[in-house]
Amino acid sequence: MPPRKDPDASVSVPAFYGAELRFKREAAGLTLERLAEGSYRGISFLSQIERGERRMPLDLAQHVDERLGTDGFFQRRCEDARKARQGGHAEYFADVAEMERFAETIEDWAPMIVPGLLQTASYTRAIVRAAMPRASTSVVEEKVEARLKRGELFEQAEPPEFWAILDESVIRRRVLAGQQMAELLEHIATVVEATRSIVQIVPETTATHPLMMGMIRTMTFPDAPPVVYTESLHSGQLIDYPPLVKEYRRSYDLLRAVAMPPEASLAMIKDAAEDYRNGKQGL
Repeated sequence: MPPRKDPDASVSVPAFYGAELRFKREAAGLTLERLAEGSYRGISFLSQIERGERRMPLDLAQHVDERLGTDGFFQRRCEDARKARQGGHAEYFADVAEMERFAETIEDWAPMIVPGLLQTASYTRAIVRAAMPRASTSVVEEKVEARLKRGELFEQAEPPEFWAILDESVIRRRVLAGQQMAELLEHIATVVEATRSIVQIVPETTATHPLMMGMIRTMTFPDAPPVVYTESLHSGQLIDYPPLVKEYRRSYDLLRAVAMPPEASLAMIKDAAEDYRNGKQGL
């Protein structure tokens, strides 16, 4: 059996409280299974919290304080961890942004906008401003910086395998001026080729497909069960219920089947970029 890898409590606030949770749990002589009993949370969820990969929600903090006799310690501090983890992201996306750094695979379906990991600053700025027209410049720029920083995961020693499926309308919709749209699509092509990622396009002529209802993301991990993330305008949901995750992943596999092959999809993106450069894309 390989030696246990203890979390580095100095990495972040969530990592500190994750390490503290493991210390208190082991001091109390409880296994993860025993601590999870009665919490309505899975063992893998608690394990990810101990590793600093997920924040502790209030209901679990209350349960942990009661089981470990920690006098409200985790209840008082879970808000600190939430703020530290958020870092310019919407609260409902904070866990996803943290978890993607530990993912083995990331698979995005983008029916409306370019996935965050493939965006440029100008594109992110336009999308954020459209969603938050009254936000201050500092708030918008904080979100732009946070989204671009996520791309650093491709620089890890072992980055996740990334697969993105885009609706064709995503590259045809003129969110920016022609030259900036060209830069966006060229950036997508560069990232895909440099990281050996895969991109596919679902043609606009496709009448129906399994995921017409909205975006999803699936993530797998080397030492934790897979999860699915879905999102709407002002909310998102992280799903780890195994039967439901299985259904979403099956739908994603079916979506691959109706999408164009990766080579043809990348060629379409490059051709669209050239058209934007030359002013040929229609308004």
